[in-house]
Amino acid sequence: MIFPSINDLSKGKYNKYMLVIATAKCARVITDEYVMQREFAEKKIASKETDKSIAALIKKEYRDEKAVKTAVNRLYEGRFEILEDGEEEITEAEEAADAE
Repeated sequence: MIFPSINDLSKGKYNKYMLVIATAKCARVITDEYVMQREFAEKKIASKETDKSIAALIKKEYRDEKAVKTAVNRLYEGRFEILEDGEEEITEAEEAADAE
């Protein structure tokens, strides 16, 4: 059994197509964040600023889980929302980008 189920994700509002598109867009954001963190970690290691491994410098959420699984969990938890007009809203990632 897959958790969360499609019924739990859709909450009776969204069809499967909208869920697929939203999951793909969220997974792309997660993948982009992973790539940025990995590049940053590689630069730190190359410049000998740290003695940690690359894996230690990347957040566990991005490093250990597949992007699609993380995206589905974010949709389920409400950290990534589907707006009524079909556009997705990234609540957590936008806040992090604004902070930088």
